[in-house]
Amino acid sequence: MIFRTAATSAALAIGLALVGAVTGPQWDPVPVTDHLEPSTPDTTIGGQGPDVQPVGTYAVQETPVVVQLDGTSVDGIVREPLDAPEGLPGVVFLHGAGTGSADEAFVDVATDLASAGVVTLVPSKRLDTYTTRHRDYVDMADDYERSVDLLRARPSVDPERVGLYAESEGTWVAPVLADQDQDVSFVVLVSAPVVPPRQQAGFAVDSYLRNTGVPQGVFRAIPRAVGMEMPGGGFEYADFDVTPYLARLSVPTLVAYGTADPSMPVEQGALRIIADAGANGNHDVTVRYYEGANHGIKIDDVMVPEFPRDVSAWVQGLPGTAGAPPTVAGGQPNQLYLASAVPNPRWYGNGDIVIGFVIVGGVLLVVGPLVWLVTGVVRRVRRTPHPAGRLAPGLRRPLAGLAVGSVATMVGLVVYLVAVARLALDYKTDSWVVQGGWIAVRLLGLATVVAAAFIINRLSDLRQARKAVLASPEGGGLVVRPASGVGARTTLWATVAGSTILLVTLAYWGVYQLGI
Repeated sequence: MIFRTAATSAALAIGLALVGAVTGPQWDPVPVTDHLEPSTPDTTIGGQGPDVQPVGTYAVQETPVVVQLDGTSVDGIVREPLDAPEGLPGVVFLHGAGTGSADEAFVDVATDLASAGVVTLVPSKRLDTYTTRHRDYVDMADDYERSVDLLRARPSVDPERVGLYAESEGTWVAPVLADQDQDVSFVVLVSAPVVPPRQQAGFAVDSYLRNTGVPQGVFRAIPRAVGMEMPGGGFEYADFDVTPYLARLSVPTLVAYGTADPSMPVEQGALRIIADAGANGNHDVTVRYYEGANHGIKIDDVMVPEFPRDVSAWVQGLPGTAGAPPTVAGGQPNQLYLASAVPNPRWYGNGDIVIGFVIVGGVLLVVGPLVWLVTGVVRRVRRTPHPAGRLAPGLRRPLAGLAVGSVATMVGLVVYLVAVARLALDYKTDSWVVQGGWIAVRLLGLATVVAAAFIINRLSDLRQARKAVLASPEGGGLVVRPASGVGARTTLWATVAGSTILLVTLAYWGVYQLGI
């Protein structure tokens, strides 16, 4: 009996592993072999003229403004150096995904630039057309154009020296705006993904998971989660390609990354900008890497002081600083893998289907017992002498184990992934959670498979017994059916069907894959 159960369990586990392998793509990122070598660790901008002022030269005045957009308006903050000469360069700030308010975003760098003699405008992000599901980077460029026009009109600003400072998600918008407005004087791209959002998301998840130390099997979930169409639709912007706009980028461009930013392809991004701009004859691209800095060019929540120093010097020194050596300087970046196209799942490519399967499986697990309960109540009310139904001996416990196990494994997987995500976003490791949690989820899944093996073997025994009775010369005997009565039969087959759906879903997400 033990050997038979073990053999059936092994067959089921292998079958589920094969199902998981063929129903979705694998994850096999390409390692970076040729690394970008900065010419010097000193990030100081070359080509500075005598008129470049250091950070802290001027006191800074803040002026609230209102930026009129189509159908709405947003507030903004202009920061100007006091007692500075007129005809100053100006910078409009474009938000990343994590910022939105003019009062809270870019305060340090915008103030530092203003104190060096650069007029800055930080507008609030327009949020009535910006949601998790819908973002239009071309429309966002149109909105930021209004801020550019407003800054050009400031008396202290030279309208021919107004450029853009974009961070993270904003670096998908800035090249669009520079392409639409040929009078944009320069572009600063900070922590630029460069690749489409879906590719960047796959790269970032891979990097975070590697930093957290998850088992290799967890990486299978990356293309299956990132590559599918999101439940409920939307997210069309996930495949936005900024390459055509970078290929038309014709103004001086400063590119900045922190070497400790795991979410961005820090080497690939710089090389892509250099190549795309160069194809348009624009060789005025300057790249700076800040050793140990994160996505916001900060270390321990403090901005690297050399960063605003370099940005202000580069902006003030144009055109002399455009393309001046050293072109690439700072800390040594170390991008492990390339950000590349995320494979699309074959059959589970639609998130609605994935969620729908889980819901259907859960509903089936509830329907069976509910029907059994209702039929039992009805029979009691009608005082029907026949019982509401019953399961054959040896089926009740494994059937309950199958139902509870499939649900518990699904819940455990979700809890595990959420816990790992929190660790990854906090740049933390915890072997008890990362390794122990994955083992626990897989053990739950295997226990559920054992329950399924008991049911399969018991149903096989009942079928063989029935055949023996029917084939006996006496032609009689007691035939034990797997379930008698509508309630019991519904419970049996609804539980089997619902659990099967959940087990296949768990296999898809890697719970039953071979190895670790």
